[in-house]
Amino acid sequence: MKTALPPALTQARAQARAAWARLSGRERTAVGAAVAVTALAAVWWLLVAPAWSTLRAAPERHERLDAQLGHMQRLAAQAEGLRAEASAAPGRDQTLKTLEAATQSLGAQAQIAVLGDRATLTLRGARPEGVAAWLVQVRQNARLVPVESQLTRDAEGGWSGTVIVAGPGLGGV
Repeated sequence: MKTALPPALTQARAQARAAWARLSGRERTAVGAAVAVTALAAVWWLLVAPAWSTLRAAPERHERLDAQLGHMQRLAAQAEGLRAEASAAPGRDQTLKTLEAATQSLGAQAQIAVLGDRATLTLRGARPEGVAAWLVQVRQNARLVPVESQLTRDAEGGWSGTVIVAGPGLGGV
């Protein structure tokens, strides 16, 4: 079953055949060669060149991806190590030593009292930066977290009140 071409296309086709018939053998060869070169160039630019470029870039890209994979594996190993470290809570003695050392860094403005599975830090005009550093030390080194706090800011910008911390090193949380 043959479908009919649109009239404009049929007319253009007839004109092209007539023009081809008017050409001499040498001109037909030249036009055929020009069409073949144009077709080869189009195939090269549209199909072969992109694939060739991808193939040339593959080793560098593969090396870059291998480096990223190695970095990700190192990060995963580091995270696994930290996870294993975090699951091993420090003992009560180590936790108490860490609490004492952190509290001494606050000076006379702070006092620590441990009762059972909780430790209470009492502050009197302590600098906010010092309290923040104490919280970081206690959280990272003793694995204790604040469970309750009652703090007020005095006129000089210091903090007074209590912070209660608990964690596995004290037998809680």
